[in-house]
Order: sequence, then structure tokens, then C-alpha cells
Amino acid sequence: MDSRLSITDLWPLDSAVTFLNHGSFGACPKQVLEFQQRLRSQLEQEPLRFFGREWEPLLDDARSKLAAFVGADVQDLVFVPNATTGVNSVLRSLTFSPEDEILTTNHEYNACRNALDFIASRTGARVVVAKVPFPIDSPQQVIAAVIERVSPKTRLALLDHVTSQTGLIFPIQELAKELQQRGVDTLIDGAHAPGMIPLDLREIGATYYTGNCHKWLCAPKGAAFLYVRRDKQSEIRPLTISHGTNSPRTDKSRFQLEFDWTGTDDPTAYMCVPEAIAFMGSLLPGGWRELRQQNHQLVLQGRQLICEALEVQPPCPEEMIGSMAVVPMPATLEKRDFMSIHDELFDKFGIQVQVMPWPEKPRLLVRISAQIYNTLEQYEYLAKVLKGLCC
Repeated sequence: MDSRLSITDLWPLDSAVTFLNHGSFGACPKQVLEFQQRLRSQLEQEPLRFFGREWEPLLDDARSKLAAFVGADVQDLVFVPNATTGVNSVLRSLTFSPEDEILTTNHEYNACRNALDFIASRTGARVVVAKVPFPIDSPQQVIAAVIERVSPKTRLALLDHVTSQTGLIFPIQELAKELQQRGVDTLIDGAHAPGMIPLDLREIGATYYTGNCHKWLCAPKGAAFLYVRRDKQSEIRPLTISHGTNSPRTDKSRFQLEFDWTGTDDPTAYMCVPEAIAFMGSLLPGGWRELRQQNHQLVLQGRQLICEALEVQPPCPEEMIGSMAVVPMPATLEKRDFMSIHDELFDKFGIQVQVMPWPEKPRLLVRISAQIYNTLEQYEYLAKVLKGLCC
């Protein structure tokens, strides 16, 4: 695309809003949404034909193209509505006892931490939290913090690939290797990873990995995947048990038969994943690699502008950032509620950006995202407004 205007026009975003929060729910391009509408029309024109003949080939094609994109074998992937469902599917399938420990970090996404606490309350297992420092100086601090909390009782480690609150890329491949050597399975919450950073699930070597397609891949809402290592697939069941459980078919694994059909719903978001991969990969001459690099450089520039305006230091090295970056808010704003700041930025200035609390200093964080439709001028505007709030 030759101009920023032409890129902006490819999304149905409100032009009156400075949208710097792609990371929370993504934003789906018009072309992908139009593709989904055609699929929905196809479904509604003849629902029996669609679900009886057309649905499974479309789903299998989408799975094949997604598997190539994330570096996995087709047999090891199933679709789920979101990464939280993927995490819950694994946790609810496994058997824990009061003698077991489940390891996570203080950066874990709240929804998934709630799932851990639920499992612990039902089984008596103990949730152990590794304290990863923030601000942070290097990925090695993540590895050291996690490995330090491993014990002979550790059964499973639930770790973010890209943390939601702090925007950090964790060294997941190294962590998975270190934990495997200690006999600990890994469940990776990769909600933000697909489309933000290069993925090769074979190389990562996690036992379980789940990721969203509606965020940085820009598929419609309700598209995500769950990867389960082949030797573990017989243990993992979907949250909804349906026809696949006693299907007489032998051409697919029970793992896929159960997850592929959990009851009647709208499967078109899954089927749009190949369209989203192709569309986003066509926006720049260098394809996905150039897109990821451009978003990375843009978010670093945005972070620098805000840090300078607020007179704060960047809280992590550049190598730990993908397309999201967090900036600590100055002490002058510590006593304000984070939602009041978010609402003021939106209601008064038309800026949509994530503002979050943190349990230690710095008490408040602002998280910016960078997608191809964003501009440097938008971060300059945010920096100016934030500086005014501090004064």
C-alpha cells in the first residue's frame, strides 16, 4: 500500500478515535469481515448442506493453513473460540491431587490465573507463583525466577508467551526446555503471539500451546487454536462433550473429532483465518516479516516519545517487546484510579489506550499497541495528553 490513508481505510475503525489498543481485542479488516459475511450467507442459504457437506472441508483447510503459519503439524491443532478456552480445556482435562504444584508467574493473565485457582480449589493442588521482576533487565531474569520455584511436586507450568499487563515477550522456548528437563509439562498462553512474533511450535517444544487469531492475526472475533503434543492428546477433552466422543470415524483422531464439533455455533471465524493470514501478509512487500518488524519499530518509537514526555525510563529492553509496550506512569498519578484515567483519555481526548494497575511500583502502567494502521503522530498526541494529566 502506498499511503497511510489507504491502509487506514482497510479497517472499519472509528476515525474520530485515536485507537492505540489493538492488543486487547484486535481489529478485523473490512476484507476479512466481508469474506466472513459471504460464508455466513452460504451457511444460511442451506444450513443442512453447509454443516453436512461444506463445513468440515472448510475447517480442515483453515487448520492446514494455520498449522503452516504457526509451525505445527495439522494433526496437533484444533480450533477453540479464544485462548482462555484453550487454557481451561487443558486444565479441566488434567488430574491433580493435593500433592501437586502448578507453577505460574505474577505476570499471568487474570482470567487464566482465575482458572488455576478454580482447579486448585477443586483438587487441592497448590498454585506456586514465580515473581518475575518489573521493570526488568533481561530475559534471563524470567528463566531464573521460574526455575527457582520448581520443586519435585511441580506438575505443570502455565506461562504467558507475551504478557498482557506488562507486554513482555517471555523466553518460552528456553523455559519449555528447562522445565522439560525437570519433568514439568508446559501450558503456554500465547494469546498475543500469533501475528506479533514468529512462531514455530515444533521448535518451542511446549506440551500445550494456545493462541488467539483475532488479535495480531486480525481474524474475526471467536478464532483461536489449541496445540497439544501428540502423546498428550488422548488426555485433553473439550469443555463441551458432544458427538465426537462416540463417533465411529477412524479417519481423524478422537482429539480432533471432539474439538471440531462441540455443538451448533457459527464456525465462520475459524474459516476466515486463511483469509486474514493472506490479507495481512499482502500489505507490505516483505509480507509478514516486514509487517512484524514495522510494528515493532513503531511501538518502540511510541514508547520513547511517551517516556520522554513523562520523564520515566523504559521498563524493559527492546528485545523483550513485540508490538506492545508498557510505560510506567509517574508517581504524581499513583493515587488516581486506573479506570478514571482510561475514561478521561477516551471521553475527553478520544484516545483508546490500555491503562492498568500494577501491585508494586510503578503502580500504574499505560500499554500502547502498534498495528499497521497506527501513525507516529498518534503516539505524539498521547504523549502530550499524558504529560498534561501529570501536570
